[in-house]
Amino acid sequence: MTAGPSSSTYSAGRPLSVWASLNYFNIYRLIVASLFLLAVLIYPRSSGLGSQDLRLFLWASLAYWLLALFLYAALKKLRLGFNLLLTAQVMVDILALTLMMYASGGNKSGLAVMLLVVLAGAGLVGQGRLTLFYAAMATLAVLIEQAWRVLDFGGDPSDFLQTGILSIGFFGLAISARLLARRVIANEELARQRGLDLANQLSISEQVIRDMQDGVMVVDVHDQVRQWNPQAESLLGVQAPASPDLASFSSELAEQVRGFRGSRQDRAASLRVPGSGALLRVRILRAGESGDVLIYLEDMEHIQQQARQIKLAALGRLTANIAHEIRNPLSAISHAAELLREEKRSEGQERLSRIINDNSQRLERLVRDVLELGRRDRVEQEPIRLAGFLDSFLDELAVHEQAERGRFALEADPAAVLMFDRAHLNQVLWNLIANALRHCSGAAGAVRVVARDLAGAGRAELHIIDDGAGVGEEARGRIFEPFFTTHGKGTGLGLYIARELCEANDAVLEWLGNEPGAHFRIIGRNQPWQENRKDEAGS
Repeated sequence: MTAGPSSSTYSAGRPLSVWASLNYFNIYRLIVASLFLLAVLIYPRSSGLGSQDLRLFLWASLAYWLLALFLYAALKKLRLGFNLLLTAQVMVDILALTLMMYASGGNKSGLAVMLLVVLAGAGLVGQGRLTLFYAAMATLAVLIEQAWRVLDFGGDPSDFLQTGILSIGFFGLAISARLLARRVIANEELARQRGLDLANQLSISEQVIRDMQDGVMVVDVHDQVRQWNPQAESLLGVQAPASPDLASFSSELAEQVRGFRGSRQDRAASLRVPGSGALLRVRILRAGESGDVLIYLEDMEHIQQQARQIKLAALGRLTANIAHEIRNPLSAISHAAELLREEKRSEGQERLSRIINDNSQRLERLVRDVLELGRRDRVEQEPIRLAGFLDSFLDELAVHEQAERGRFALEADPAAVLMFDRAHLNQVLWNLIANALRHCSGAAGAVRVVARDLAGAGRAELHIIDDGAGVGEEARGRIFEPFFTTHGKGTGLGLYIARELCEANDAVLEWLGNEPGAHFRIIGRNQPWQENRKDEAGS
């Protein structure tokens, strides 16, 4: 995004460079007026100035010098318009130079050339149609001077030809200066705009490099680090000094760069960071023709973690497909085991059929859990009133688990609402509460279910607490790992799937400790995402 021109670039609607040019024009005028005045004071006869009327030349040069001094001060102190100030200066130049030209003998004195310089300067500084007006004023002045000379001194009328040619030069120079000034100001504006674009691009590039996950370093031919981002310091485990060389970051990295300079190929290598022992992947490339070297540092642990995540995702898809294929023959085995139990067999055969049936049911639960995990991305969130939902859910669970309803103590805020997929919430709570029921004491209110509304934070909380022995010391760091279980008939996927389903619904499932039994908490949004964003913006 390109920024517009700042107030420091313009003054009174004009670029500052134009005002600077006008200031140089004033300095030129003051120098010329001073030279004229000094020349006529020091060499009144031999200079040739004022050869026709020395008194007039002296007074004209003195007035010109005073006016030049005043105009220089006016540019610094007075708040005048640009065109008004420039016009006043050019009129002073034309009047003073014409009078001095008349006092020195007319065109033959050579002072008419000074009018050409004035018009050229006004055309370059003014950059407008006023340059033609200035040329017309200069032409009128020299014509009046020539006419007055002819009438006063009886000059040769043929001198009007030279004056006419000079006047044509005035207009030609004014037009050329105006066209040249337009081209200069266009190039200046283009350069200024490109400078702004370049500054913005550099700012964006610096921001991108600073926020990169990889470390970036630029090293010159003397192994001095010219630029680096904070991630480079973090990966190398150092804090760079004010004027760092590469060895102050890493002596081994400096050795690799020295070896790289002797070859023409880009280099990729590994680097073990002293102290932390972190393994980094180093890429060294040439940065242009200046001899600078560009170094990229990548955390191999992060890369390996990404690779593991990709492998786990692929493995998850493969597992889901395998589970789907296992389900059909597993159903046939379960059905065959049920048929065997119905037949009149010996006690040993009945025991074997029961073993087959129990294990096939366990495999069925495992397959069902794996398939459910594969459907975590199909989320249809809706606002669920927790008080009514939990009451119905606990009734259903008590019937299914053949437990007394009194074992559950429900404390639900009537205003508590949770944005969740209803089927997902049902499965999450089934895993959590059935697990709490299995480990509780069995007394009345042994399993507490608490729903709270955190309206100020846009959240709702759901707590499941039992009065059992709690999570053992050895299992606390692994309770959410897949296939980890302390129950003989468990699949080890219950808590893992519960947490995955919570994450799919923008919620968090966490274990808060033992009170004395296990205390789990689900915290999620209580309103749709867009409404939540509006409320946060309003606050």
